[in-house]
Amino acid sequence: MTELLETVEHETGPHPQWSVLWLHGLGADGHDFAPIVPELLRRDWPAVRFVFPHAPVRAVTINGGARMRAWYDIRDMNLANRADSEGVAESVAQVEALIAREAERGIGAERLLLAGFSQGGAVTLAAGIARTRPLAGLVALSTYLPMTPAQAQAALQPAATAQPVFMAHGQYDPVVPCAGGEMSAAALRQFGFDVQWQRYPMQHSVCAEEIGDLGDWLGARFAAG
Repeated sequence: MTELLETVEHETGPHPQWSVLWLHGLGADGHDFAPIVPELLRRDWPAVRFVFPHAPVRAVTINGGARMRAWYDIRDMNLANRADSEGVAESVAQVEALIAREAERGIGAERLLLAGFSQGGAVTLAAGIARTRPLAGLVALSTYLPMTPAQAQAALQPAATAQPVFMAHGQYDPVVPCAGGEMSAAALRQFGFDVQWQRYPMQHSVCAEEIGDLGDWLGARFAAG
């Protein structure tokens, strides 16, 4: 049985009927995106439980083997070789355990959205394409598919393409090049996903316009549900 990760949680109202599971980036923790909740919220939204897990602490090759919170090891900056597949698979299993816990708390896959930034976004996409039961949606910010198109095709489950996807990226991102994110969005579209792709004049970060667009997209998911 996969051990549950520690989490930071924020409920926007009593008896939440929806959950957003949000994965942070390399070296951060579950507190990193918690402050974004008030900026996202809309008055007409149902009560939502935001769950921000802490990634495990592990050695990261590209940072001289220093230990930090990371969803997987980074071997080099080349996107084709960046993610260690074992670490990605381990993190996907940990995410699935958290999704199962939400189901135990009364929020099924059809009312749960999986989101992530950078490394967290890569794990979001890896988990999303392998879902046999679709989630309400996937949010992948400043990130990429952490596998080759052939590997992604092999992992893809037919039901997964029912999940709408919001992908956004900074045009001047020096960490995950915007072209890498764009190529990943194109691959997902080829697989059959409905992908909303956005670019913003920023680096490896988030901006107010992006939060606004994401809020609109999330609101549409809640309304559809």
